[in-house]
Amino acid sequence: MKKFAKVLGIILGAVVLIILIGAATINFGGIPSYETNPPDLKVEPDSALIAEGKKLATLVCNHCHMAPSGKLEGQPMMDLPPEFGKAWIPNITHGPNSRLAQYTDGELAYFLRTGVKRDGKYAPPWMPKFPLLSDEDVHSIIAYLRSDAPELEPSDAVQPAPQPSFLVKLLCRVAFKPLPYPSEPISAPPITDKVAYGRYLVDGKVDCYSCHSADFKTVNILEPPKSEGYLGGGNLLISPEDGKTKIYTANITMDKETGIGNWTEEQFIQAVRFARHPDGKPLRQPMAPFSALSDEEASAIWAYLQTVPPIHNEVQRNR
Repeated sequence: MKKFAKVLGIILGAVVLIILIGAATINFGGIPSYETNPPDLKVEPDSALIAEGKKLATLVCNHCHMAPSGKLEGQPMMDLPPEFGKAWIPNITHGPNSRLAQYTDGELAYFLRTGVKRDGKYAPPWMPKFPLLSDEDVHSIIAYLRSDAPELEPSDAVQPAPQPSFLVKLLCRVAFKPLPYPSEPISAPPITDKVAYGRYLVDGKVDCYSCHSADFKTVNILEPPKSEGYLGGGNLLISPEDGKTKIYTANITMDKETGIGNWTEEQFIQAVRFARHPDGKPLRQPMAPFSALSDEEASAIWAYLQTVPPIHNEVQRNR
């Protein structure tokens, strides 16, 4: 019996040691790096492409990158859930300290789609990835970032390096990996196909699903509808107003009791474009008004949501 206990103790000790070594490797090794293979791409900008890129940046990028100065020089990420650590959004102006200063157009496209930076480092989960975005929309972002828009005027600001938690480092090794760069061209559906275009906005362009599904840790970036609790809400966010208050994202499926099944299309458009609840009260951050979306685009999202299976999920309201 003593011999068995001794052997068992040795085995358990070995297992604990292996776990500790693995944890130390993950913690001190940080977020992994990968080989890069950016395309040979040179975007030829025009006014229409730049305008669409500015619109897309307003919808997706500026919420994080826009500083109080009015420039895209970055800022602390106040609404990052504490379990992910701390992060500062980098400077992406034309300044010499900008993260984008050395990027080619191909490297930018590769980063936006795969999540791998030009140095091979994988971008943490708080940086959205856009594998489903159309080629034209990717090119519009690049054209805009190369433009002379006032918010991109050079800034010398340097944001601190992020401090990812152990959880983030673990997730970046076991759950979140670089996404494949598309091998075929990607085109957006025509806006006249309301359901298809609405899905494109929700899953590919505006990234609605990642906040409004159950948890950032379980989103399926390549196949968003397979994300846990797809659009059923309940994902924990932190208010950017104070960096403390817990906010749970809304259930935006058509469940009549816990979702938006009793809303009208006009009420939904008002909520999306102007962050206004049907009761007239403003929706609080981090839900921002997506006023850059047109009524037609918001209507397309509404049309797509009619096709999403309703989820009965009572979410704590905190408006």
